[in-house]
Amino acid sequence: QLQASGGGLVQAGGSLRLSCAASGRTFSNYTLGWFRQAPGKEREFVASISRSGVSTYYTDSVKGRFTISRDNAKNTAYLQMNSLEPEDTAVYYCAADPLVAMPKLGSEYGYWGQGTQVTVSS
Repeated sequence: QLQASGGGLVQAGGSLRLSCAASGRTFSNYTLGWFRQAPGKEREFVASISRSGVSTYYTDSVKGRFTISRDNAKNTAYLQMNSLEPEDTAVYYCAADPLVAMPKLGSEYGYWGQGTQVTVSS
């Protein structure tokens, strides 16, 4: 089970940190991903992190602004979002799976959190 939290309303240029807490599984066995879905748009990949935390991937629009990390001892992954833009407004979802070959594809993930709303005002 995944529980995403940390969303909210922030002004452009501000920061938020999202958390994804996992329970019921060996967290370190799972690749973690963050995805988002804006109103009227398809879900899109944001960032992913490998089981060990060594490998990370980002969509181009968030590179240099967002940082994904994980703390396996706390069964939690994070998405630090800085320099937020109105275009970042969306519901953010965390996802996990033990067997992820292509981390940018949502279909690779079997477990999803409930989503947390991020709204960036201009």
